[in-house]
Amino acid sequence: CVYGDHRAGRRMEHHADGNHKIKEHLRRPSRFIQLQRVYDSLQNSTIYNMCTQRYPHDYSQQLYEKYKEAFEEYINSTVLSSLREKHNEFMLRELVKRWENHKVMVRWLSRFFHYLDRYFIARKSLPSLNEVGLTCFCDLIDQEREGEQIDRALLKNVLGIFVEIGMGEMEFYENDFEDAMLKDTAAYYSRKASNWIVEDSCPDYMLKAEECLKKEKDRVSHYLHSSSETKLLEKVQNELLVVYTNQLLEKEQGCRALLRDDKVEDLSRMYRLFHRIPKGLEPVANMFKQHVTEGMVLVQQAEDSESNKAESSSGSQEQVFVRKVIELLDKYMAYVTDSFANNSLFHKVLKEAFEVFCNNFFAGCSSAELLASYCDNILKKGGSEKLSDDAIEETLDKVVKCLAFISDKDLFAAFYRKKLSRRLLFDKSANDDHERLILTKLKQQYGGQFTSKMEGMVRRVYSTTNFIFPPFKLSCQHLLFEITKQVTDLTLAKENQSHFQEYLSNNSAANPGIDLTVRVLTTGFWPSYKSSDLSLPVEMVKCVEVFKEFYQTKTKHRKLTWIYSLDTCNINGKFESKTIELIVGTYQAAALLLFNASDRLSYSDIKSQLNLADDDLIRLLQSLSCAKYKILTKEPSNRTVSSTDHFEFNSKFTDRMRRIRIPLPFVDERKKVVEDVDKDRRYAIDACIVRIMKSRKVLPHQQLVLECVEQLSRMFKPDFKAIKKRIEDLITRDYLERDKENPNLFKYLA
Repeated sequence: CVYGDHRAGRRMEHHADGNHKIKEHLRRPSRFIQLQRVYDSLQNSTIYNMCTQRYPHDYSQQLYEKYKEAFEEYINSTVLSSLREKHNEFMLRELVKRWENHKVMVRWLSRFFHYLDRYFIARKSLPSLNEVGLTCFCDLIDQEREGEQIDRALLKNVLGIFVEIGMGEMEFYENDFEDAMLKDTAAYYSRKASNWIVEDSCPDYMLKAEECLKKEKDRVSHYLHSSSETKLLEKVQNELLVVYTNQLLEKEQGCRALLRDDKVEDLSRMYRLFHRIPKGLEPVANMFKQHVTEGMVLVQQAEDSESNKAESSSGSQEQVFVRKVIELLDKYMAYVTDSFANNSLFHKVLKEAFEVFCNNFFAGCSSAELLASYCDNILKKGGSEKLSDDAIEETLDKVVKCLAFISDKDLFAAFYRKKLSRRLLFDKSANDDHERLILTKLKQQYGGQFTSKMEGMVRRVYSTTNFIFPPFKLSCQHLLFEITKQVTDLTLAKENQSHFQEYLSNNSAANPGIDLTVRVLTTGFWPSYKSSDLSLPVEMVKCVEVFKEFYQTKTKHRKLTWIYSLDTCNINGKFESKTIELIVGTYQAAALLLFNASDRLSYSDIKSQLNLADDDLIRLLQSLSCAKYKILTKEPSNRTVSSTDHFEFNSKFTDRMRRIRIPLPFVDERKKVVEDVDKDRRYAIDACIVRIMKSRKVLPHQQLVLECVEQLSRMFKPDFKAIKKRIEDLITRDYLERDKENPNLFKYLA
């Protein structure tokens, strides 16, 4: 009688047994209220007795569960079946009637079970009876979420009513259905997530979360209004992902483990899930950055532990280190591309991690120098990196990408240019196409100014100019030297060869009698080299004078500076056992030729005749008397050269080879290169400051420094102190002046 079609007590008379007294009582409101109170009292007494007994006679939990079951059973068996039988207007009427009846039932039963609602539910923190009753009417969606089959068409038609009665507005749909549905969705997935986060691993949890989002999206397309999609997915994402972000990523099988184990598919799923959430990718990106940093530190630690061991067959430890860094970059870039959809945030954190690592020192060398050496090893003949043409091209491309993380790009350019010059000067370049290829890549990445000098070097390399003459021989008591001199020259045009040959053929007296190769370098393109006032032997002086005379016939406005430190000479020396061809430098050749006229020479004698500095003289005498090939004998016989030593030609020297190369001891040019770069940086800072002030006229100190750093950071990161020092220098040179009232304000002086 309570749950039937009766919205008020007066309607109960239609279902009564005809008793006139009952009808009369019900027609009187006061009598109805009295009857209602009596019935309420009886029900409350019964509920009270069932809920206040001690266990096992306390039926509070059973009553609460039966309460919910009663609603669910009636909705499934009576309400839904009656709605399916109606259509159009009749369905709308039936829906309204059933909803009103449902609210009556909730109101009455909540009163009957008042004690249960007031004490048991409050103590157990359960949903109230009123909430349970109303929620049951909306539980069809939750049933489908649990895998049960529901009538989607019926649900769509019912929800369509809310939209249609709004006459184009969504007020009824949002207020009467959507708000409750979203609240119920949040509660449903909150319960699910709290269980999954404990029971499942990170990959399994993400699989379930992705499947839930997919099903909710599918649910919208089948019976919910399209306007609910964004709100619904936000609710699901919040409960499944936002609430448990840290707990999920920090799991044992979480983000770090996925990165460590190369779980590309799971990482891709993680990205798809968290990129939907505002700032959801930030914790993932931070963990990725931490993983990259840890990986590179492990590489450096492994290389440091091997630094004292012998070099491996694949190359020096420095080469192996750079190769591993490039491999790491390739690996992590694949993560960014494949798993993280080229997201700019992951590009940023990868760049930050590699910048920190790549701007450190390894084995006392900067990363810029190591990268230049690695390129040199790839591009020169006889390098340890034996790669195919395609592999070389791919590796050079990775080198250029790796260079982007190095702050001191100008330092890389200086070291690379130094090594490029040696490859070109000594014909050590393995392939001209590869030389041009890397310059093209560098130019595309960093602009034409970065590669202009290097391009000038490569562009001006021509085939070697060779001149063959009868060998010039000198005899002495102990040995016979046959001299073949090569003076390096890289910018002499090809036509100069025929012109020089014509010059020599027309001037037979000018023939130096020595095979001569001359290369002229343009000072602006090539690195600076140490020049000296070496006193050449007569034979070599003639070569120099002949070429000077020829060059003056071509131009009289250029000055030739001879770089003897880059020359090579082939000398045939007759020893007691056999004649051996010695490949030496000009300094070494000049020193050996002194022994054609003297049997024994002191250190001071050699120094005065060659006019060399002590450092250069000690190096060349060590190479001839203390190294592997002892062409000269020294007194006293030790491995160091001093100013009191005496030297003699070693006529007993022999070797199984008929041609040997005697190199000079290695000179570390790193310090000089760094000094040259620092000098160039001073000029760059000066030019940048003047350029900024010329356009702005007046600037405060802090803004001038910041703009200067911003413009120069593409090539190097200038130190604030260096900028301040250059500003002071420009003030003394009258390019700038301080404002008289504000000393932190600078003015440009035209």
